[in-house]
Amino acid sequence: MAKFFNVAAVCKPQKHYMVDISDRLEQMKKMVDAGQYFTINRARQYGKTTALKALAKYLEKDYVIASLDFQRMSRSDFQDETSFVMAFARELLSVIAWREDVPEEIQEKLEAFSEGNANNKVLPVLFRYFNQWCRESKKGVVLIIDEVDHASNNQVFLDFLALLRANYIDRDEIPTFHSVILASVYDVKNLKRKFVKNGEHQVNSPWNIAADFMVDMSFSATDIAGMLQEYETDHKTGMNVKEMAEMLYDYTSGYPFLVSRLCKLIDERIGLSGAFPDKHTAWTKEGFLEAIHLLLNEKNTLFESLVNKLSDDQELRVMIYSLLFTGKTIPYTPLNTSIQIAEMFGFVRQDKDNVVIANRIFETILYDLFLSEEFLNNQMYDAGLKDKKQFIHNGRLDMKLVLEKFVTHFDDLYGDQDKIFYEDEGRRYFLLYLRPIINGRGNYYIEAETRNRERTDIVVDFGGEQLIVELKIWHGNAYHTRGEQQLLDYLEHYHLDRGYMLSFNFNKNKNIGVKEIVLDEKILVEAVV
Repeated sequence: MAKFFNVAAVCKPQKHYMVDISDRLEQMKKMVDAGQYFTINRARQYGKTTALKALAKYLEKDYVIASLDFQRMSRSDFQDETSFVMAFARELLSVIAWREDVPEEIQEKLEAFSEGNANNKVLPVLFRYFNQWCRESKKGVVLIIDEVDHASNNQVFLDFLALLRANYIDRDEIPTFHSVILASVYDVKNLKRKFVKNGEHQVNSPWNIAADFMVDMSFSATDIAGMLQEYETDHKTGMNVKEMAEMLYDYTSGYPFLVSRLCKLIDERIGLSGAFPDKHTAWTKEGFLEAIHLLLNEKNTLFESLVNKLSDDQELRVMIYSLLFTGKTIPYTPLNTSIQIAEMFGFVRQDKDNVVIANRIFETILYDLFLSEEFLNNQMYDAGLKDKKQFIHNGRLDMKLVLEKFVTHFDDLYGDQDKIFYEDEGRRYFLLYLRPIINGRGNYYIEAETRNRERTDIVVDFGGEQLIVELKIWHGNAYHTRGEQQLLDYLEHYHLDRGYMLSFNFNKNKNIGVKEIVLDEKILVEAVV
């Protein structure tokens, strides 16, 4: 059976095109060898389960592996201690039954627990069986539990963690699991367990013995290139592997699901379309940009999860909006709850001590989400919707005409507003005007390195062509000249001969309009509002 790119459930090397994660497995094995207990908490669809499955196989030569998945347990299994003990014994037995490296007596005791035949179906008794197992085992026992989010709101699970902690602390006297690995979206180290001390209810962490997990689960451009090279060996598309890998990384920042999804779209959808009749034409820059367009317009569980989280958390929503539209710099502070949540769910990442949106794909999804909430009642969007047929000629977008029309509409609608309005709203209004014009035909993203209160660079992908538009606040001629040079440098990076600049000028005597100048053999179209 031919291999394919997989975005559903676990990836398997014999069936799927995959990034080589052997270096990550070796890093994790070193943690296990050191007897560490740790948690792998990453955003949804970040390859946690695939990594755990691969790790279990990687460790089985040196350890006895008990790998569970809490998705196999129901809500009722966590309602009380007895239910949890029976369910846990059942799931554990299902993965260790009839194995020669597990004592038969332990299997019999777990079977009695799972069937409700044991007299004391409580956690301390279950852990005594664990201790006996670890004492008699010829190799260290490693417990792996995936999807612990399903249990994190239940007191019985916190009690379970507390007993794991107690056994870890006493491991020199009482044989226990050599290593414990928990995988989840939420960081289990932050869970709190209620207890009573001196008659007062207090809380502590039942998992504060967990080591820091520093393994980078994202894919580098080199990782992606390795996967694409295997695909290229099989299909001989003639793609530029290095260039394609770098584009995938630039747009996804190595988010595993996004990388695999884009590859799957190029392989299975783009290559069968009219404009891209075969795999040779699909695995090109033009085919890649078309895959970006398809991805941004599909409904998948990852994007739905992002949107739902914003609906549930107003503080998170405000922070993301500020990052996108105001150019506000937000210092990375791990103790800030909104930053913790945003990072945990994959919205943001740390970059040079600041918080930034995690990748271009998420950024565009979030921009579109916020802008869509204004479509029905925004005059600038209405203007773009009305004008949109004017701007496309022979499949190409006339950005100069877009700027000319925007300047006219903006001056008519908002020309009498004050400086604060312009700084916080001007760029958003340009995106509201642009969105209906490129809708269905193109995409855009914001260059993260230039997003601030004074300057933002927008890259528009349309018809296989990229257009660079620099949005900036006017701070005098000298600053404007520096902006021109920055745009020239940016055009050089993208190998383009034409660029666009939109300046928001607060001077009363400003000259509104659009002009075209030539600098260093490149054409700059400059608009002022």
